[in-house]
Amino acid sequence: TKMQQQQQQLSQQQDFDPVHRFKLLIPQLKDSLQNLMKIASLNLAHNTAIDNGIESSDAQVQRFDKSLEEFYALCDQVELCLRLAYECLSQCIDSAKHSPNLVPTATKPDTVQTESMSYAQYLGMIKTQISCAKDIHNALLECSKKIAGKGQPQGIM
Repeated sequence: TKMQQQQQQLSQQQDFDPVHRFKLLIPQLKDSLQNLMKIASLNLAHNTAIDNGIESSDAQVQRFDKSLEEFYALCDQVELCLRLAYECLSQCIDSAKHSPNLVPTATKPDTVQTESMSYAQYLGMIKTQISCAKDIHNALLECSKKIAGKGQPQGIM
C-alpha cells in the first residue's frame, strides 16, 4: 500500500506541474489541429459541390466552429501552462538570488555546508531586503497621496 500511496502522490504532483501538463496537452493539440483541418477540408469540398450544383445543401457535415473552439480552448490551456511555468521559474530564480544559502544553526553544527552563509552575511542581506521594502512602501505611500490630491508637487506654488 505504501507503493500505491507514493504513486498517487507522484501523480498528484504531476497534475500540478505545468511542464508535465504542457507535455500532456501537446498531443491533444496536435490531434485537435488535424481534426480541424480535416473538417475544414470536408466543409470546403461540400460547399464547392453545392456551388457547382452537384450536391444539395441537405447533407450533414461536421461543424467547423465547434472544432475551432476546441482547438482554441487547448491553445489557451497550453498558454496558461507556459505562463505558470515561467512564473515558477522566475520565483525560483528570485528566491535563489535573494536568499541563496542556508544559515547554519547553533543547534546543528554538524549540518554546516560549504555553501552556507555566515550569520553576519545573512543579517546584511536581511537589512538590504528591509531597506528595499521600506523604499517600496514609501514610494507607494507618496503615489497614493498624489492620487488623492493631498500631496503638492514640489517646486510649484
